[in-house]
Amino acid sequence: MKNIRNFCIIAHIDHGKSTLADRLLEITKTLNERELQAQVLDDMELEREKGITIKSHAIQMEYTALDGQKYVLNLIDTPGHVDFSYEVSRAIASCEGALLVVDATQGIQAQTISNLYLAFGHDLEIIPVLNKIDMPSAMIDEVKDQIVDLLGCSREEILSASGKTGEGVDRVLEAIVQRVPAPKGDEKAPLQALIFDSVFNPFRGIIAYFRVQNGVLRKGDKVKFFNTGSEYVADEVGVLKLKMQPRDEIRAGDVGYIISGIKTSVDVKVGDTITHVERPCAEAIAGFEDVKPMVFAGMYPVDSDEYEDLRASLEKLQLNDASLTFEPESSLALGFGFRCGFLGLLHMEIIQERLYREFDMDVITTVPNVSYRVTTTRGEQVDVHNPSGLPEPTMVAKIEEPYILAQIITKSEFLGNVMKLCIDKRGTLKNQVFITQDRVEVNFDMPLSEIVFDFYDKLKSISRGYASFDYHRTGYKESKLAKLDILLNGEPVDALSSLIYHEHAYAFGRKMCEKLKELIPRQQFDIAIQAAIGAKIIARETIKALRKDVTAKCYGGDISRKRKLLDKQKKGKKRMRQVGNVEVPQQAFLAVLKMD
Repeated sequence: MKNIRNFCIIAHIDHGKSTLADRLLEITKTLNERELQAQVLDDMELEREKGITIKSHAIQMEYTALDGQKYVLNLIDTPGHVDFSYEVSRAIASCEGALLVVDATQGIQAQTISNLYLAFGHDLEIIPVLNKIDMPSAMIDEVKDQIVDLLGCSREEILSASGKTGEGVDRVLEAIVQRVPAPKGDEKAPLQALIFDSVFNPFRGIIAYFRVQNGVLRKGDKVKFFNTGSEYVADEVGVLKLKMQPRDEIRAGDVGYIISGIKTSVDVKVGDTITHVERPCAEAIAGFEDVKPMVFAGMYPVDSDEYEDLRASLEKLQLNDASLTFEPESSLALGFGFRCGFLGLLHMEIIQERLYREFDMDVITTVPNVSYRVTTTRGEQVDVHNPSGLPEPTMVAKIEEPYILAQIITKSEFLGNVMKLCIDKRGTLKNQVFITQDRVEVNFDMPLSEIVFDFYDKLKSISRGYASFDYHRTGYKESKLAKLDILLNGEPVDALSSLIYHEHAYAFGRKMCEKLKELIPRQQFDIAIQAAIGAKIIARETIKALRKDVTAKCYGGDISRKRKLLDKQKKGKKRMRQVGNVEVPQQAFLAVLKMD
């Protein structure tokens, strides 16, 4: 066990984690030349297209150090985007050390700091690595000063490397062997293994990835999952190279996988503990918090017969992405579907895309919102995830909305723009600190609902991509909100209704009506689009009917002939309006997000 090292790579998005991981795999000869490709651990099509890591990937390397000893290195590459911070927390829980990668051209960003605090919370050994030193715009000395300020380490401890050219990567491997502590654990104690990820395989059932804390797991052992209590036989255990490699046993301190023919996804929970049936451990492994979704949206199958298929697809996806939560709900306009909780808008987009690619499920997504806390006049507290679940206005005593602490790091020249954006979004400034002469950190207290839509995109555009953003939930605060309904021909469309700050309601309703007028196709009858708060209509647009020219066959003659034809058409339109229904296209539900 003294020759095992478990470590992860943490960094802000785009600071070169996956490229550095490629070089580590290349130097340790874990992959042959045929298997090597750029960002080899990002195996999802989606990750390659978008150029981001979505899942944390585990892989085992064998490395012979300069002192001639052979070491087994278990690496977990983690995502950098704020929406996938739950993946990072799981990777950190199963390691003893972390490489903190900082881009030499950009310096320390918000995600660097928040991931670092996660690692500190688990007492990991931090190895700072300055990446991209081969770039012409690299500010090596300045960024080293920033790292020294942040970590309190000496300049000599900071390793300089380039993931692209491979320069300095051998020193990184030596540092991992020298500085990261060996895993602690007792091979003779009862088995205790922490599940940190799982995937669904249609032929072999659910495959769980785990890290053994104590004991030994052998092939053919009878095991049980501590929290769910279900028992299985370990058909196959092994280690994770690029492909899975079976082994006879996995000992304490090592990382591996288990296949035991589990078909029901409820039995495997990320963060659960695996132990033996005959000699179980006394308690589960702690240190795994439950995920708190930030954004809620309804997902409905396009064809209502596919409801059960959608449930099965979401369950399989949840195995691989434990930060997704869902529960059934129904809507008048869309039928039966699920209320899903996401960590942010990018997370929601990725889930929608993965449902389509991996399970061939086409879904309609409603307007995302956050959960509010409503106190009724009787003094009861209700959590409202959906505007249609709001009690009658006469029953509501107060509505509280979730607040966050937003931490933004930007160049000082963009400070004014960033301040204005946050204040427009109802933020209050908590403090500002100059990290260096031209980099400043500002903290704002803001409502979560204001950052759900387009805050991140706007922040990036006003700061030319330099501002970085991170947030933490702080609790609930009372606020004056109004429920905005969208009516089509007098019928409310519950999928388009939203809870909104009362001063923004009029402008938002006006914009919604204009946007829907562009998107809803014209019918044979007039369609009235209205925005309403309670019984009060605040905006209206009308989509004119498509008309057939019924008088085209009349050449001259008496006006009464034309009148007769037009009156006949009028009656038909009136009847059609009573029976005709308005189809709302999928783009209309998504357009609400891109209101500007």
